[in-house]
Amino acid sequence: MKIFPIHHALSGVLATGTLAAVVFADLPYPRFAPGAWQFSNAALAETEEDINVRVYRDASPAVVSIETPTGTGSGSIVSEDGLILTNAHVVSQIREVVVVLADGRRVTGDVIAFGEGGLDLAAIQLRDEDDLPIIPLAEATAVQVGQRAFAIGNPFGQFQNTLTIGIISRIDANRGLLQTDASINPGNSGGPLLNREGEMVGVNSAIFSPTGPTSNTGIGFAIAIDRVQSFLTAVDDGSAPSTPTQSPLLGGGNAAQNIALGETPIRGQLGSESSILPSDGSFFDAYTFEGQVGQRIVIEMDSSEFNTYLILLEPDGGNLAQDDDGGGSGNARLITTLPRSGRYTVLANSRLAGETGQYRISVSELEQSPNTSAEIILQEQGALGSNSQVWPEDNSLFEQYEFYGTQGQTVTITMESSEFDTYLMLFDEGWQILAQNNDISPQNTDSTLVLTLPYTGTYRVIANALDNRGRGQFQLTVR
Repeated sequence: MKIFPIHHALSGVLATGTLAAVVFADLPYPRFAPGAWQFSNAALAETEEDINVRVYRDASPAVVSIETPTGTGSGSIVSEDGLILTNAHVVSQIREVVVVLADGRRVTGDVIAFGEGGLDLAAIQLRDEDDLPIIPLAEATAVQVGQRAFAIGNPFGQFQNTLTIGIISRIDANRGLLQTDASINPGNSGGPLLNREGEMVGVNSAIFSPTGPTSNTGIGFAIAIDRVQSFLTAVDDGSAPSTPTQSPLLGGGNAAQNIALGETPIRGQLGSESSILPSDGSFFDAYTFEGQVGQRIVIEMDSSEFNTYLILLEPDGGNLAQDDDGGGSGNARLITTLPRSGRYTVLANSRLAGETGQYRISVSELEQSPNTSAEIILQEQGALGSNSQVWPEDNSLFEQYEFYGTQGQTVTITMESSEFDTYLMLFDEGWQILAQNNDISPQNTDSTLVLTLPYTGTYRVIANALDNRGRGQFQLTVR
């Protein structure tokens, strides 16, 4: 008896009911019931669903939420004794964090290592923990475009252990980045990107958002597993830096270029060869210059092709000042007084992610006017104690102050105490953080901020302690 392939039999059904009946009747196995194809598709969907459930079941116990005085992030437990992998920008300038485990326990963790050269990775060691669940690492050579990708994290700091699913959309081997369409939102930073076996293929670090860093738009970035493996090896052998070597950067990009004070403006171009800022996925180029304490400088960046944005980093990588439109017409201009001597870094950035084009940038020294003295805008003698407010992220105590400033005005804010380790934060009227500082230097636990004010209006200063043990007298001054 002649047996037709299945697709021939189906042709018979479409052609004539009689032929189909004869062919199916003669087949040496039961014919397909009318709902058979629907059953087959449902079975395939159930298989994919099972994979989703299995990946989440196996990996989520090892995904944690990380709480710092300035925000939240995510992380992955990679050793049974509590070594946690996260982003450097989640814990930059912070030595102690609160880690919330999947079972709800809150555990203290010490930030012990950072990626070299600004690689946006950091390691946290939990205290007195063992036998914890872990996330295994995938082989770097096994990651391919098109494979399924699973992200687990704490989006917006409110939805711990949320699972989202997509694919690996692109691999940027030069920068060590994976691009994915799995939903990644603020708060997911530092969480794992997983394959269908529940193995880590990357560390989620940034989103691309053409309307600002508000939510996922289908383009997210993760640091690829080969960079992660190299970092963990450095942590294990003790060669990883214990403090950030520079502000956390996503992707290699071009090496920082030296720019001398007062030289002719340098021409540059933001684009695919630039580095990527972790906080919003925008492009930037880095420049460095040597500065002296007390030196008053002006940095200018202009472009006719995009809205420029300037970020100035201190020699230790801390955020010193930022400016958006200080130069007018979408150009940036930043004036500030340098708080210490050393090599400063300027990030030539754009206001929004995805903006590209040519620009010019220069750094110059401003002459100090001999008749100008630093006017005291605000000076307060305060204390952290039983009457102070409690910062919700880590239960540390704080006092709140306000001052009025004008756009382009450069202010120096200092918080001094001989009784506890200070922490200083500055917010705008809408409670968006503008700057923060822990220690003036590794040997000085007082705090200082020097920045050019971005608008005319009220500013909010938070006089805080590094942790919930900080109590005592302090002096706050705004000049």
